[in-house]
Amino acid sequence: MHALSDADGLPLRVGLSAPSTHDSQALKPMLSHFHMGHESHATESKPCRLHANKAYDVPHLRRWLWGKHIGVRIAGKGIDSSERLGRRRWVIERTMSWLTGYRRLNHRYERKPGNYLAFLGLAAAL
Repeated sequence: MHALSDADGLPLRVGLSAPSTHDSQALKPMLSHFHMGHESHATESKPCRLHANKAYDVPHLRRWLWGKHIGVRIAGKGIDSSERLGRRRWVIERTMSWLTGYRRLNHRYERKPGNYLAFLGLAAAL
């Protein structure tokens, strides 16, 4: 399960990927629905800064985000401590905890990914 939230922790987008897929491969599809142009109206809709955990510390993702003019605050592997970055990341951690608090999402009862994604979207809308 992947989630993209605003600064207050409200889920903007949720998604699924295969269990064997690395987390970093889900970032581009999660950000694909934002207007990434350089027009004045487009900068209001795209995120201006991205906070993420060490799984997203991949050079090609940093370059891609830099090219889209999105600020990056990703913990460097083996460099940054999680305690210092926790000041901002607790927002998404709280959102993920809130989403998995629903019984249907905590234990996956649905066989089809589309059904699970529907319940995930419903929980995010609540």
